[in-house]
Amino acid sequence: MLTILDRYILKRYLATFTVMLLLFIPIGIMANLAEQIGKMIDNEAPVNEIVIYYLHFTVYIGSLLFPIFLFLSVIFFTSKLANNTEIVAILSSGVSYNRFLRPYLIGASFVAILMFFTAMFLVPKASLGFNEFKYKYLKKGKKDRVTNNIYNQLNETDFIYVSSFDPARQIGHNFSYERFDEENNLEFKIAASNIRWVEKDSVYRLTSYKKRTIVGDTAIIESKRRLDTLFTFKIDDLTPVSYVAETKNLFELNTFIESQKRKGASNINTYILVKYKRWALPLTAFILTIIAVAVSSVKRRGGMGINLAFGILVAFIYVFFDKVFGVLAEQSGFSPLLAVVIPNVVFGLLAFYLLQNAKR
Repeated sequence: MLTILDRYILKRYLATFTVMLLLFIPIGIMANLAEQIGKMIDNEAPVNEIVIYYLHFTVYIGSLLFPIFLFLSVIFFTSKLANNTEIVAILSSGVSYNRFLRPYLIGASFVAILMFFTAMFLVPKASLGFNEFKYKYLKKGKKDRVTNNIYNQLNETDFIYVSSFDPARQIGHNFSYERFDEENNLEFKIAASNIRWVEKDSVYRLTSYKKRTIVGDTAIIESKRRLDTLFTFKIDDLTPVSYVAETKNLFELNTFIESQKRKGASNINTYILVKYKRWALPLTAFILTIIAVAVSSVKRRGGMGINLAFGILVAFIYVFFDKVFGVLAEQSGFSPLLAVVIPNVVFGLLAFYLLQNAKR
């Protein structure tokens, strides 16, 4: 049962967070538009696609900044309560600090649930539109995927390779397809100067096709100038776009990661990191809320300015930790799980320390 105190703080919590989002996201849109308008005009981006891009931009950027907005909004309205001596009055009336903290945790629960469902189901679709527009009009000519020396393991027995791949034309050069038996002996190898996906006929077209089948000690050679055939893989699976994990929802991402593990993808840590970050995102709502309350619930000589300055500093440190460990996981053998856990543990300990000091 929520008391008057709970409703009062909870209302301020959610209202300030909402206002923070509505205030800063339009500023972010205008700043981005001012920076990118020249490229949009040069590359003749249609107005309707620009509008859709900024709808995706709102969801994509908003979700990334959810924790920071939450943190600063809690510091802002709690500092106002402290400066107006409302917190002193609440605690002097016999309300314990833990009881005073309860509506904040209820508010953090609402925001955590919102962050979870947004990150798992809404952001992936926005990320797809955001990144497709970015590479089509804002980073025109820049590669959004690896296109040279592509190797894929389709399953335990089948392997494919192309020396180069052109995503726009859906064609791969110097293609080979190998299948091995359970004893790791080659069963057959298909080679072609190029492989092209023919959308009209829904087939793969191999040029300068050659197949070598091993039967005992004998090799059977089959060759054709051109062959239209079917394969179990999709042409885009040869080299997924760099942001592919961001575009998949909770269930699709799990399936995608398992398939990439079977293929022996070299950048599997990038995909796993995206998954763990999504699961850890709701936890940050509680950690940052506790830190913000502990810092701003005490009336200080410098007032709200000191609290906001400290909040901005902590926010930058949080982002720095998140980026450093994220890069470690993507570029080295560092565990993606540890890359997500370590920043949250560090800030969790900081939250506990600040909370104990605030209680005293």
